[in-house]
Amino acid sequence: MSSVKVIKASPFSLAIAEIAPDKSISHRSAMFAMLADGTSEIENFLRAEDTLNTLNIVKNLGAYIVDDGVTIKISSEGIKESSEILDCGNSGTGMRLFCGLLSSAEGHFVLTGDEYLRRRPMKRVTAPLRDIGAKLDGRNNGDLAPLSIRGASLRAFDYDSKIASAQVKSAMILAALRADGECSYSEPELSRDHTERMLKGMGAEIEVDGLTTRIKPMKKLLSPLKIRVPSDPSSAFFFAVAAAITPDSDVLLEGVTLNPTRIEAFRALEKMGADITYETTDNKYEPIGNIHVKYAPLKAITVEDNISWLIDELPALSIAFACADGVSVLKNAGELRVKESDRISTVVNGLRACGIEVDEVHDGYSVKGGELKASAIDSHGDHRIAMSFIIAGLRCGMNVTDLDCINTSFPNFFELLQKITKVEFL
Repeated sequence: MSSVKVIKASPFSLAIAEIAPDKSISHRSAMFAMLADGTSEIENFLRAEDTLNTLNIVKNLGAYIVDDGVTIKISSEGIKESSEILDCGNSGTGMRLFCGLLSSAEGHFVLTGDEYLRRRPMKRVTAPLRDIGAKLDGRNNGDLAPLSIRGASLRAFDYDSKIASAQVKSAMILAALRADGECSYSEPELSRDHTERMLKGMGAEIEVDGLTTRIKPMKKLLSPLKIRVPSDPSSAFFFAVAAAITPDSDVLLEGVTLNPTRIEAFRALEKMGADITYETTDNKYEPIGNIHVKYAPLKAITVEDNISWLIDELPALSIAFACADGVSVLKNAGELRVKESDRISTVVNGLRACGIEVDEVHDGYSVKGGELKASAIDSHGDHRIAMSFIIAGLRCGMNVTDLDCINTSFPNFFELLQKITKVEFL
Protein backbone atom coordinates (compact mmCIF):
# COMPACT_ATOMS: atom_id res chain seq x y z
CA MET A 1 0.00 0.00 0.00
CA SER A 2 1.75 3.15 -1.18
CA SER A 3 -0.63 6.03 -0.40
CA VAL A 4 -4.09 6.96 0.81
CA LYS A 5 -6.47 9.87 0.28
CA VAL A 6 -8.49 10.74 3.39
CA ILE A 7 -11.84 12.51 3.01
CA LYS A 8 -12.85 15.22 5.49
CA ALA A 9 -15.06 13.68 8.20
CA SER A 10 -18.61 14.48 9.23
CA PRO A 11 -19.58 14.37 12.93
CA PHE A 12 -19.41 10.83 14.32
CA SER A 13 -20.23 8.86 17.48
CA LEU A 14 -18.44 5.55 17.83
CA ALA A 15 -17.56 2.82 20.32
CA ILE A 16 -14.35 0.94 19.49
CA ALA A 17 -13.51 -2.38 21.13
CA GLU A 18 -11.01 -3.40 18.45
CA ILE A 19 -8.14 -1.01 19.19
CA ALA A 20 -4.85 -2.78 18.59
CA PRO A 21 -3.58 -4.68 21.66
CA ASP A 22 -0.82 -2.91 23.56
CA LYS A 23 2.53 -3.24 21.81
CA SER A 24 4.72 -2.65 24.88
CA ILE A 25 2.91 -5.30 26.94
CA SER A 26 2.84 -7.76 24.01
CA HIS A 27 6.62 -7.49 23.55
CA ARG A 28 7.22 -8.01 27.25
CA SER A 29 4.78 -10.87 27.71
CA ALA A 30 6.59 -12.94 25.07
CA MET A 31 10.06 -12.13 26.45
CA PHE A 32 9.20 -12.57 30.12
CA ALA A 33 7.72 -16.01 29.44
CA MET A 34 11.36 -17.08 28.89
CA LEU A 35 11.97 -16.40 32.61
CA ALA A 36 9.04 -18.50 33.87
CA ASP A 37 8.77 -22.02 35.27
CA GLY A 38 5.77 -23.41 33.40
CA THR A 39 3.52 -22.29 30.59
CA SER A 40 2.57 -18.64 30.19
CA GLU A 41 -0.80 -17.88 28.59
CA ILE A 42 -1.24 -14.66 26.66
CA GLU A 43 -4.60 -13.59 25.26
CA ASN A 44 -5.09 -10.72 22.82
CA PHE A 45 -1.41 -10.63 21.80
CA LEU A 46 -0.75 -7.92 19.21
CA ARG A 47 -0.41 -9.61 15.84
CA ALA A 48 1.61 -6.88 14.16
CA GLU A 49 5.01 -7.06 12.49
CA ASP A 50 7.05 -5.78 15.44
CA THR A 51 5.53 -8.07 18.05
CA LEU A 52 5.40 -11.10 15.76
CA ASN A 53 9.14 -10.59 15.21
CA THR A 54 9.63 -10.71 18.98
CA LEU A 55 7.53 -13.88 19.19
CA ASN A 56 9.63 -15.45 16.44
CA ILE A 57 12.84 -14.52 18.26
CA VAL A 58 11.52 -16.16 21.44
CA LYS A 59 10.83 -19.30 19.40
CA ASN A 60 14.35 -19.19 17.94
CA LEU A 61 15.70 -18.94 21.51
CA GLY A 62 14.19 -22.32 22.31
CA ALA A 63 10.68 -21.59 23.55
CA TYR A 64 7.84 -23.95 22.67
CA ILE A 65 4.87 -21.95 21.37
CA VAL A 66 1.28 -23.04 20.79
CA ASP A 67 -1.01 -20.49 19.15
CA ASP A 68 -4.68 -21.30 18.60
CA GLY A 69 -5.47 -17.84 17.27
CA VAL A 70 -6.92 -16.67 20.59
CA THR A 71 -4.36 -17.60 23.25
CA ILE A 72 -0.61 -17.96 22.82
CA LYS A 73 0.99 -20.46 25.20
CA ILE A 74 4.76 -20.19 25.71
CA SER A 75 6.87 -22.77 27.54
CA SER A 76 10.64 -22.48 27.97
CA GLU A 77 13.42 -24.51 29.49
CA GLY A 78 15.77 -21.54 29.45
CA ILE A 79 17.29 -19.42 26.70
CA LYS A 80 19.09 -21.48 24.07
CA GLU A 81 21.72 -20.32 21.62
CA SER A 82 20.15 -19.79 18.20
CA SER A 83 21.71 -20.58 14.84
CA GLU A 84 19.55 -17.80 13.37
CA ILE A 85 20.21 -14.06 13.27
CA LEU A 86 17.48 -12.56 15.46
CA ASP A 87 15.51 -10.00 13.44
CA CYS A 88 13.70 -7.31 15.47
CA GLY A 89 12.22 -5.70 12.36
CA ASN A 90 11.39 -2.07 13.14
CA SER A 91 11.23 -2.42 16.93
CA GLY A 92 13.60 -0.43 19.13
CA THR A 93 11.79 -1.86 22.16
CA GLY A 94 12.48 -5.39 20.98
CA MET A 95 16.17 -4.81 20.28
CA ARG A 96 16.92 -2.89 23.48
CA LEU A 97 15.07 -5.29 25.78
CA PHE A 98 16.64 -8.34 24.18
CA CYS A 99 20.05 -6.78 24.88
CA GLY A 100 19.23 -6.93 28.60
CA LEU A 101 17.62 -10.36 28.48
CA LEU A 102 20.43 -12.01 26.49
CA SER A 103 23.40 -10.29 28.15
CA SER A 104 23.61 -13.03 30.82
CA ALA A 105 22.33 -15.97 28.72
CA GLU A 106 24.74 -18.74 27.80
CA GLY A 107 25.68 -18.52 24.12
CA HIS A 108 26.26 -16.08 21.29
CA PHE A 109 23.42 -14.03 19.78
CA VAL A 110 23.13 -11.52 16.92
CA LEU A 111 20.33 -8.92 16.82
CA THR A 112 19.44 -7.00 13.68
CA GLY A 113 16.49 -5.08 12.23
CA ASP A 114 15.22 -3.26 9.19
CA GLU A 115 17.00 -0.33 7.54
CA TYR A 116 15.35 2.16 9.91
CA LEU A 117 16.18 0.26 13.11
CA ARG A 118 19.79 -0.24 12.00
CA ARG A 119 20.13 3.57 11.97
CA ARG A 120 18.78 4.08 15.51
CA PRO A 121 21.21 4.60 18.44
CA MET A 122 21.70 1.67 20.80
CA LYS A 123 24.59 2.92 22.96
CA ARG A 124 22.18 4.16 25.64
CA VAL A 125 21.59 0.45 26.35
CA THR A 126 24.85 -1.15 25.25
CA ALA A 127 27.09 1.24 27.24
CA PRO A 128 25.59 0.62 30.72
CA LEU A 129 25.36 -3.12 30.01
CA ARG A 130 29.02 -3.19 29.03
CA ASP A 131 29.85 -1.33 32.24
CA ILE A 132 28.49 -4.25 34.30
CA GLY A 133 30.32 -6.92 32.30
CA ALA A 134 28.16 -7.59 29.24
CA LYS A 135 30.06 -8.69 26.14
CA LEU A 136 28.15 -6.67 23.60
CA ASP A 137 29.33 -5.02 20.39
CA GLY A 138 28.06 -3.58 17.14
CA ARG A 139 28.77 -1.04 14.44
CA ASN A 140 30.07 2.37 15.48
CA ASN A 141 31.50 0.96 18.73
CA GLY A 142 28.27 -0.72 19.79
CA ASP A 143 25.89 2.11 18.88
CA LEU A 144 24.35 0.62 15.75
CA ALA A 145 22.92 -2.80 14.85
CA PRO A 146 23.60 -5.53 13.99
CA LEU A 147 24.56 -6.18 17.61
CA SER A 148 26.59 -9.14 18.82
CA ILE A 149 26.02 -10.49 22.34
CA ARG A 150 27.99 -13.20 24.09
CA GLY A 151 26.41 -14.10 27.42
CA ALA A 152 28.55 -13.19 30.44
CA SER A 153 28.49 -12.94 34.23
CA LEU A 154 27.09 -9.54 35.20
CA ARG A 155 28.05 -7.41 38.18
CA ALA A 156 25.59 -5.81 40.58
CA PHE A 157 25.11 -2.11 39.88
CA ASP A 158 23.78 1.20 41.16
CA TYR A 159 22.98 3.00 37.92
CA ASP A 160 21.90 6.64 37.73
CA SER A 161 20.40 7.20 34.28
CA LYS A 162 20.60 10.66 32.75
CA ILE A 163 17.50 10.04 30.63
CA ALA A 164 14.01 8.78 31.45
CA SER A 165 13.67 5.77 29.18
CA ALA A 166 11.50 2.72 29.78
CA GLN A 167 13.59 0.78 27.27
CA VAL A 168 16.89 1.46 29.04
CA LYS A 169 15.32 0.81 32.44
CA SER A 170 13.77 -2.46 31.27
CA ALA A 171 17.03 -3.69 29.75
CA MET A 172 18.88 -2.99 33.01
CA ILE A 173 16.15 -4.64 35.12
CA LEU A 174 16.34 -7.77 32.96
CA ALA A 175 20.13 -7.78 33.36
CA ALA A 176 19.77 -7.30 37.13
CA LEU A 177 17.67 -10.44 37.48
CA ARG A 178 20.81 -12.49 36.78
CA ALA A 179 23.47 -10.19 38.26
CA ASP A 180 25.72 -11.24 41.16
CA GLY A 181 23.98 -9.04 43.76
CA GLU A 182 21.19 -6.57 44.47
CA CYS A 183 20.96 -3.73 41.93
CA SER A 184 19.38 -0.29 41.79
CA TYR A 185 18.33 1.88 38.87
CA SER A 186 17.48 5.59 39.21
CA GLU A 187 16.06 7.92 36.58
CA PRO A 188 15.43 11.69 36.40
CA GLU A 189 11.66 11.22 36.04
CA LEU A 190 9.48 8.14 36.16
CA SER A 191 9.31 6.40 32.78
CA ARG A 192 6.70 3.83 31.79
CA ASP A 193 6.62 1.00 34.28
CA HIS A 194 5.18 -2.07 32.53
CA THR A 195 8.33 -4.10 33.18
CA GLU A 196 8.27 -3.53 36.92
CA ARG A 197 4.55 -4.26 37.21
CA MET A 198 4.65 -7.43 35.13
CA LEU A 199 7.80 -8.93 36.65
CA LYS A 200 6.54 -8.20 40.18
CA GLY A 201 3.31 -9.94 39.25
CA MET A 202 5.40 -12.97 38.24
CA GLY A 203 7.17 -13.00 41.61
CA ALA A 204 10.36 -11.04 40.92
CA GLU A 205 11.75 -9.13 43.92
CA ILE A 206 11.45 -5.59 42.61
CA GLU A 207 10.70 -2.53 44.71
CA VAL A 208 10.06 0.98 43.43
CA ASP A 209 10.85 3.91 45.72
CA GLY A 210 10.13 7.17 43.94
CA LEU A 211 12.55 7.38 41.03
CA THR A 212 14.68 4.42 42.16
CA THR A 213 13.97 0.78 41.36
CA ARG A 214 15.73 -1.95 43.38
CA ILE A 215 16.06 -5.44 41.96
CA LYS A 216 17.21 -8.65 43.65
CA PRO A 217 18.55 -11.45 41.45
CA MET A 218 16.19 -14.34 40.80
CA LYS A 219 16.62 -17.24 43.21
CA LYS A 220 14.42 -19.38 40.99
CA LEU A 221 12.39 -19.08 37.81
CA LEU A 222 9.33 -16.84 37.98
CA SER A 223 5.66 -17.77 37.95
CA PRO A 224 4.10 -18.01 34.47
CA LEU A 225 2.17 -15.08 33.09
CA LYS A 226 -1.59 -15.37 32.76
CA ILE A 227 -2.51 -12.16 30.98
CA ARG A 228 -4.94 -10.63 28.56
CA VAL A 229 -3.14 -7.82 26.78
CA PRO A 230 -5.19 -4.62 27.04
CA SER A 231 -5.75 -2.25 24.14
CA ASP A 232 -2.87 0.10 23.39
CA PRO A 233 -3.49 3.69 24.59
CA SER A 234 -0.89 4.94 22.09
CA SER A 235 -2.99 3.46 19.27
CA ALA A 236 -6.27 4.52 20.89
CA PHE A 237 -4.98 8.09 21.07
CA PHE A 238 -5.23 8.57 17.30
CA PHE A 239 -9.00 8.13 17.60
CA ALA A 240 -9.12 10.30 20.72
CA VAL A 241 -7.60 13.11 18.66
CA ALA A 242 -10.01 12.31 15.82
CA ALA A 243 -12.97 12.97 18.14
CA ALA A 244 -11.32 15.98 19.77
CA ILE A 245 -10.81 17.82 16.45
CA THR A 246 -14.09 16.83 14.71
CA PRO A 247 -17.01 19.01 15.87
CA ASP A 248 -19.97 17.23 17.51
CA SER A 249 -18.10 13.92 17.67
CA ASP A 250 -17.27 11.42 20.41
CA VAL A 251 -15.57 8.04 20.75
CA LEU A 252 -15.61 5.36 23.45
CA LEU A 253 -12.28 3.48 23.57
CA GLU A 254 -12.82 0.14 25.31
CA GLY A 255 -10.45 -2.14 27.22
CA VAL A 256 -7.46 0.24 27.25
CA THR A 257 -4.67 0.13 29.84
CA LEU A 258 -5.15 3.05 32.24
CA ASN A 259 -1.62 2.80 33.64
CA PRO A 260 -0.84 6.40 34.73
CA THR A 261 2.44 6.34 32.79
CA ARG A 262 0.53 5.56 29.58
CA ILE A 263 -2.37 8.03 29.53
CA GLU A 264 -0.45 11.30 29.92
CA ALA A 265 -1.34 12.26 26.34
CA PHE A 266 -5.03 11.96 27.22
CA ARG A 267 -4.38 14.21 30.24
CA ALA A 268 -2.75 16.75 27.92
CA LEU A 269 -5.75 16.62 25.60
CA GLU A 270 -7.99 17.21 28.65
CA LYS A 271 -5.95 20.30 29.53
CA MET A 272 -6.59 21.54 26.00
CA GLY A 273 -10.31 21.36 26.68
CA ALA A 274 -11.41 17.97 25.34
CA ASP A 275 -14.14 16.28 27.42
CA ILE A 276 -12.57 13.00 28.63
CA THR A 277 -13.78 10.49 31.24
CA TYR A 278 -12.24 7.21 32.47
CA GLU A 279 -13.76 3.99 33.84
CA THR A 280 -11.64 1.23 35.44
CA THR A 281 -12.92 -2.31 34.81
CA ASP A 282 -9.94 -4.52 35.84
CA ASN A 283 -6.68 -4.20 37.78
CA LYS A 284 -4.43 -7.31 37.81
CA TYR A 285 -1.04 -6.57 36.23
CA GLU A 286 -2.32 -3.22 34.91
CA PRO A 287 -5.37 -1.00 35.49
CA ILE A 288 -7.65 -1.51 32.47
CA GLY A 289 -10.84 0.26 31.45
CA ASN A 290 -12.63 2.59 29.04
CA ILE A 291 -11.89 6.13 27.87
CA HIS A 292 -14.67 8.36 26.51
CA VAL A 293 -13.59 11.40 24.47
CA LYS A 294 -15.98 14.14 23.34
CA TYR A 295 -15.27 17.10 21.08
CA ALA A 296 -14.84 20.53 22.63
CA PRO A 297 -13.03 23.64 21.34
CA LEU A 298 -9.33 23.21 22.07
CA LYS A 299 -6.95 25.77 23.55
CA ALA A 300 -3.16 25.88 23.38
CA ILE A 301 -0.98 24.41 26.14
CA THR A 302 2.70 23.93 26.97
CA VAL A 303 3.95 20.35 27.28
CA GLU A 304 7.30 20.05 29.05
CA ASP A 305 6.91 17.54 31.92
CA ASN A 306 6.62 13.72 31.96
CA ILE A 307 7.74 13.66 28.34
CA SER A 308 8.69 9.98 28.53
CA TRP A 309 5.06 9.20 29.40
CA LEU A 310 3.71 10.55 26.13
CA ILE A 311 6.68 10.42 23.76
CA ASP A 312 4.92 8.08 21.32
CA GLU A 313 1.74 10.16 21.22
CA LEU A 314 3.39 13.52 20.55
CA PRO A 315 2.94 13.42 16.74
CA ALA A 316 -0.81 12.88 17.16
CA LEU A 317 -1.01 15.44 19.98
CA SER A 318 0.65 17.91 17.60
CA ILE A 319 -2.34 17.56 15.26
CA ALA A 320 -4.50 18.71 18.18
CA PHE A 321 -2.05 21.62 18.70
CA ALA A 322 -2.66 22.64 15.08
CA CYS A 323 -6.43 22.73 15.69
CA ALA A 324 -6.25 24.67 18.98
CA ASP A 325 -6.69 28.36 19.69
CA GLY A 326 -3.28 29.90 20.45
CA VAL A 327 0.34 28.77 20.41
CA SER A 328 1.14 25.34 21.89
CA VAL A 329 4.72 24.67 22.97
CA LEU A 330 6.58 21.36 23.24
CA LYS A 331 9.84 21.29 25.24
CA ASN A 332 12.34 18.67 26.50
CA ALA A 333 11.43 16.24 23.71
CA GLY A 334 14.82 15.72 22.06
CA GLU A 335 14.16 11.96 22.25
CA LEU A 336 11.80 12.45 19.28
CA ARG A 337 14.82 12.90 17.03
CA VAL A 338 15.92 9.26 17.45
CA LYS A 339 12.62 7.48 16.85
CA GLU A 340 11.62 5.69 13.61
CA SER A 341 12.22 9.07 11.99
CA ASP A 342 13.40 12.42 13.32
CA ARG A 343 9.88 13.13 14.55
CA ILE A 344 10.60 16.76 15.33
CA SER A 345 11.53 17.44 11.71
CA THR A 346 8.80 15.25 10.21
CA VAL A 347 6.05 16.81 12.36
CA VAL A 348 7.30 20.36 11.74
CA ASN A 349 7.61 19.86 7.98
CA GLY A 350 4.25 18.09 7.79
CA LEU A 351 2.39 20.81 9.69
CA ARG A 352 4.03 23.54 7.62
CA ALA A 353 2.92 21.73 4.47
CA CYS A 354 -0.62 21.91 5.88
CA GLY A 355 -0.39 25.68 6.26
CA ILE A 356 0.34 25.76 10.00
CA GLU A 357 2.93 28.14 11.46
CA VAL A 358 5.57 26.16 13.38
CA ASP A 359 8.87 27.19 15.00
CA GLU A 360 11.40 24.39 15.50
CA VAL A 361 14.04 24.16 18.26
CA HIS A 362 16.47 21.39 19.09
CA ASP A 363 14.19 19.67 21.62
CA GLY A 364 10.72 20.57 20.40
CA TYR A 365 8.62 23.14 18.59
CA SER A 366 5.82 25.68 18.96
CA VAL A 367 2.62 25.36 16.93
CA LYS A 368 0.25 28.24 16.18
CA GLY A 369 -3.23 26.81 15.77
CA GLY A 370 -5.02 27.58 12.54
CA GLU A 371 -6.94 26.10 9.63
CA LEU A 372 -5.36 22.88 8.39
CA LYS A 373 -5.13 22.71 4.60
CA ALA A 374 -5.11 19.54 2.53
CA SER A 375 -1.62 18.48 1.55
CA ALA A 376 0.51 15.50 0.52
CA ILE A 377 2.59 14.07 3.39
CA ASP A 378 5.43 11.54 3.25
CA SER A 379 5.54 9.41 6.42
CA HIS A 380 9.27 8.63 5.96
CA GLY A 381 8.50 5.03 6.97
CA ASP A 382 7.29 6.13 10.42
CA HIS A 383 3.97 4.58 11.47
CA ARG A 384 3.07 7.31 13.98
CA ILE A 385 3.73 10.10 11.49
CA ALA A 386 1.60 8.30 8.90
CA MET A 387 -1.37 7.79 11.24
CA SER A 388 -1.13 11.28 12.76
CA PHE A 389 -1.45 13.05 9.42
CA ILE A 390 -4.16 10.66 8.29
CA ILE A 391 -6.10 11.78 11.39
CA ALA A 392 -5.36 15.40 10.42
CA GLY A 393 -7.10 14.57 7.14
CA LEU A 394 -10.38 14.18 9.03
CA ARG A 395 -10.30 17.95 9.41
CA CYS A 396 -9.29 18.97 5.90
CA GLY A 397 -8.67 15.97 3.64
CA MET A 398 -5.13 14.61 3.16
CA ASN A 399 -2.90 12.45 0.99
CA VAL A 400 -0.33 10.38 2.93
CA THR A 401 2.32 8.14 1.36
CA ASP A 402 4.55 5.24 2.55
CA LEU A 403 1.94 3.35 4.58
CA ASP A 404 3.31 -0.17 4.98
CA CYS A 405 4.90 0.95 8.26
CA ILE A 406 1.44 1.12 9.89
CA ASN A 407 1.40 -2.69 10.02
CA THR A 408 4.23 -2.60 12.56
CA SER A 409 1.83 -1.47 15.30
CA PHE A 410 -1.81 -1.10 14.19
CA PRO A 411 -2.84 -3.57 11.46
CA ASN A 412 -6.57 -2.75 11.65
CA PHE A 413 -6.13 1.04 11.69
CA PHE A 414 -7.79 1.57 8.31
CA GLU A 415 -10.64 -0.81 9.14
CA LEU A 416 -11.51 1.41 12.12
CA LEU A 417 -10.85 4.66 10.26
CA GLN A 418 -13.39 3.71 7.60
CA LYS A 419 -16.09 3.71 10.29
CA ILE A 420 -15.48 7.48 10.50
CA THR A 421 -14.80 8.59 6.93
CA LYS A 422 -14.10 7.46 3.38
CA VAL A 423 -10.55 6.67 2.34
CA GLU A 424 -9.21 5.97 -1.14
CA PHE A 425 -6.15 3.77 -1.54
CA LEU A 426 -3.94 4.93 -4.38
